[in-house]
Amino acid sequence: MSSMLETREDAKLGLAAEMLRSHGSVQLKAWGTSMLPTVWAGDLLTIESVAYDEVIAGDIVLVLCNHRFFIHRLVERRRGQDCFSLITRGDAMPHDDPPAAVSELLGRVARIRRGNRSFIPNRRLSLRHSALAWMLCRSDRFRGLALRIRATSLQAGSTRAGRFFRSVYGAVRGLPAISPSHTSHP
Repeated sequence: MSSMLETREDAKLGLAAEMLRSHGSVQLKAWGTSMLPTVWAGDLLTIESVAYDEVIAGDIVLVLCNHRFFIHRLVERRRGQDCFSLITRGDAMPHDDPPAAVSELLGRVARIRRGNRSFIPNRRLSLRHSALAWMLCRSDRFRGLALRIRATSLQAGSTRAGRFFRSVYGAVRGLPAISPSHTSHP
C-alpha cells in the first residue's frame, strides 16, 4: 500500500516539476516546520517558474533534491569552478542546506494564501520574524506550543485563542516553509 502511495506522490511531484520546467506555475499546500514563521503548514503556495539569473538572495525558492521538494529561502547564488549552485536554508533551520544544482531549481514562491488572505512573501525577515524563527529553530517546546496555539486558533476562528495567536504571530500584512520536514537534508 505504501509503495502505491509513494508512486502516486512521485507522479504528482513529477507533474508539478514538469509544469514548472515548462515555464508554468503550480499551487502546493505547505507542510512541515522548516520555514516557520514565514510559511505555516496548510498555507497554499503559488510557485512560478523562474530562471537561475532571476532569483536573488531572500527569495523563497522550490528546489527538487533527492526526489523531494524543498521550499526554503535562497541564501546565496554561488559560482564554482565550472558550475553554479544555490545555497538555501529554512527560516527555522540552524544551518544551510547542501548546495543545489541550478537544474534543481524549479521556481519561486510568488504568493502565499493563508486562510482568506493572500500576500507576497517578503524577501527580508523583520527583526521580530528573525527572533521568532530563531526561537522556533532552537526550542522544540516553543515550536510545539506555537503549533498548538495555531491549531487552536484555526479551530476556534475568532475566539480568544485565535485573537491571541494573531496578536503574537501577527495579522501583520505581508507576514512571509515548504519543506517536507523540520529536519535538514540528509
